[in-house]
Amino acid sequence: MAIFAISDLHLSLNGEKPMDVFGAHWENYIHRMQEQWNHVVKQEDLVLIPGDISWAMYLEDTVADFTYLNQLNGQKLLLRGNHDYWWTTLSKMEKFIEEQGFDTLHFLKNTAFFWEDIAICGTRGWTIPHPDSQGEDRKIYERERQRLILSLEAATQHKSKKVLCMMHYPPAEAEGITQGFLDILKEYGVNQCVFGHLHAAAHRFAPCGNWQGVELKLVACDYLNFTPMLIR
Repeated sequence: MAIFAISDLHLSLNGEKPMDVFGAHWENYIHRMQEQWNHVVKQEDLVLIPGDISWAMYLEDTVADFTYLNQLNGQKLLLRGNHDYWWTTLSKMEKFIEEQGFDTLHFLKNTAFFWEDIAICGTRGWTIPHPDSQGEDRKIYERERQRLILSLEAATQHKSKKVLCMMHYPPAEAEGITQGFLDILKEYGVNQCVFGHLHAAAHRFAPCGNWQGVELKLVACDYLNFTPMLIR
């Protein structure tokens, strides 16, 4: 059973926020992604989706988007992105998908998800602030650091032999600011982390490759030409 990853789907099947306004590359991407997804992903596989899943503002407005996701091949593990305004408590989300019959959707929030002998951990993350900066960004960043630790601690208690990480924001800055999230990943022995958030021209700023022993992979759907990436 393989593990794939793809993020930043920005679904809006109610038509309120079509993505083709961001360029021709996004035209008809929903149908292209469905075909390519089901071509590479089997029903027994797992797909990590690290954020920006639906443009819906409230959980009850995600039905059309979640129906689309639920019908795609594989189990899907969803993580919050900066545009997932519908995201709420874990208990409310789990109750919602159970009531709707979305049996292939799962959420990652302050805990770990276990798949065979692998633990998948993660958090949304945040823009890494300058070491001397203060204010709201610093508070959010520090809170996300703690949420990542909570998730990784859950994996430690389970004694999983392998740990994968998924984040929405990059865990490091391409400009060389690497403290924070990357240090935490190294401390807990994570050797692979997938992330999204970056689009179009920003792809060139993605910190991809081996960073101090952690393999970083950008999996934003437009970067992957709307085809899930095989990561394990």
